[in-house]
Amino acid sequence: MQDNTNKTHSTNGTNGTPRMFDTVLVANRGEIAVRVVRTLRSMGVRSVAVFSDADADARHVREADEAVRIGPAPATESYLSVERLLEAAARTGAQAVHPGYGFLAENAAFARACEEAGLVFIGPSADAIALMGDKIRAKETVKAAGVPVVPGSSGSGLTDEQLAAAAREIGTPVLLKPSAGGGGKGMRLVRDEAVLADEIAAARREARASFGDDTLLVERWVDRPRHIEIQVLADGHGNVVHLGERECSLQRRHQKVIEEAPSVLLDEATRAAMGEAAVQAARSCGYRGAGTVEFIVPGGDPSSYYFMEMNTRLQVEHPVTELVTGLDLVEWQLRVAAGERLGFTQDDVRLTGHAIEARLCAEDPARGFLPSGGTVLRLREPEGDGVRTDSGLSEGTEVGSLYDPMLSKVIAYGPDRETALRRLRAALAGTVTLGVPTNAGFLRRLLAHPAVVAGDLDTGLVEREVDGLVATGVPDEVYEAAAAVRLEALRPRGEGWTDPFSVPSGWRTGGEPKPVSFHLRVTEPVEHTVRGAHTVTEDRVTVTLDGVRHTFHRAADWLGRDGDAWHVRDHDPVAASLNRAAHAGADSLTAPMPGTVTVVKVAVGDEVSAGQSLLVVEAMKMEHVISAPHAGTVAELDVTPGTTVAMEQVLAVIAPTDEAKETA
Repeated sequence: MQDNTNKTHSTNGTNGTPRMFDTVLVANRGEIAVRVVRTLRSMGVRSVAVFSDADADARHVREADEAVRIGPAPATESYLSVERLLEAAARTGAQAVHPGYGFLAENAAFARACEEAGLVFIGPSADAIALMGDKIRAKETVKAAGVPVVPGSSGSGLTDEQLAAAAREIGTPVLLKPSAGGGGKGMRLVRDEAVLADEIAAARREARASFGDDTLLVERWVDRPRHIEIQVLADGHGNVVHLGERECSLQRRHQKVIEEAPSVLLDEATRAAMGEAAVQAARSCGYRGAGTVEFIVPGGDPSSYYFMEMNTRLQVEHPVTELVTGLDLVEWQLRVAAGERLGFTQDDVRLTGHAIEARLCAEDPARGFLPSGGTVLRLREPEGDGVRTDSGLSEGTEVGSLYDPMLSKVIAYGPDRETALRRLRAALAGTVTLGVPTNAGFLRRLLAHPAVVAGDLDTGLVEREVDGLVATGVPDEVYEAAAAVRLEALRPRGEGWTDPFSVPSGWRTGGEPKPVSFHLRVTEPVEHTVRGAHTVTEDRVTVTLDGVRHTFHRAADWLGRDGDAWHVRDHDPVAASLNRAAHAGADSLTAPMPGTVTVVKVAVGDEVSAGQSLLVVEAMKMEHVISAPHAGTVAELDVTPGTTVAMEQVLAVIAPTDEAKETA
């Protein structure tokens, strides 16, 4: 076991006991920065936030005791700049750095640079980060310590051909994984050997973009697995405990969306065995601080669990462990980093009640979960008995495409799982983030799915059931509410006589009132006639249709209800008709999300075939391929690699061939 007691604490007190830090710099942004600042404040420790130009008015900046600008909006020039972070720490007199998660949280070079600058890195040693950050070395290390691992490729730096050969030897399905990083980024499930080359290339691109390292490994895929992770906590004096497990099986594209503690799958014996395996994994690398050991578990045989990786940082889902153990993990990260011993043993750890967390992300489920963006026009975050919200949002927040799409986390606690589920569904129904499409409504429906309620989970459940969980179409009452808002805006204001012809009531001489209609559009244009009673206030609109009363939150052209939101815009049918005539036969390819064009494969005048890949747009570390809708010629090309684009911005125009016109 490595000696991690050197350079892990602040200046000792007069009695030789560890002394808590006076000032800590939080090297992150968003909800995790806000959450760390909260604990620092409770401990009486001064907090320093850092921010890019994009975050100058962000919530974490306002809530910290001091804030330092560290560069322009791109993360590579701000949050990922070791030099600028160290400069900020020096300018503010910080003694320690908390990395949060993401960005440089698992960067061994950053941890080492902090130590060389005389700063305490609140996390494990650089050596432990490097070892566990390399998934290939990590598997070999824990295997030697007696921890079971998933069968897969061996050795690092494998070429594309070697990876493909290893995949064929293991037999599909296989999982391609970046050796560096985590969070599901760059992971590819391959079931067909014919697409191995393309998937390896795509996984390398994503890994390089996310972690600056495109090294891959390949592992056997366990069908219908459950993802169970164990929280560990270790001090610098050789004490290591586990704090129970978290069930993280509800995932999309290998990204966790719902997490809970404890897992309904494990009995006490299996929990103890997996906990001990996690402790051994932590000991094998001389771990210090809070960390998480992740296991893949066959749902039909929980006793057969395999080590996947170790996350050498605080996890996004740490609140559920805090709620069932009563421990503040950020506080213990600070205490351990300051040189304190753990104040409890394994026998003292008790799991009480049940906690479930939902990740609120800037994405549009109705558009294939593409990243979204915009300005938060109206914000209402849930609170109350058994509900906790960790958030970086405030009204006026600009959500762009430069950073991770997660906006906040809603966590519910109860004496049992049923209560926690009920409270979380209600909390999501009451969540309002008008101006930015989110997945709140989707998460609420997922938590009501019979399999989720029963605890019958696996990592593929969400993908199998996704179509039934995404709201399709636009309810008629949404258009009624939008029309009511517009009708109310047209009513004359002030006192005195009112010209009846100026009132949008449909009144006319010599006949029944003519219904008032508006041309509206959410996804498709509609003409909606107001037909029910309604009440409109500054932030709400209530309409009654067929005897049913519907209430929506509102802000500008946005309406929200039960976690779902609709951007209802005005539609001009005449202008739309003229536009179609001007571009008859041609197809304008538009950006499906705000982001950056990373790849352009064609030029003006090129002949393209139907389905041919033309461009790649990246947003929030997600790639989206733009393909030709039909055979034709590139008539216009308005972007180059590096171009920043808005949602629905025209990227290119494809003029169809005569054959494509005939088959259209």
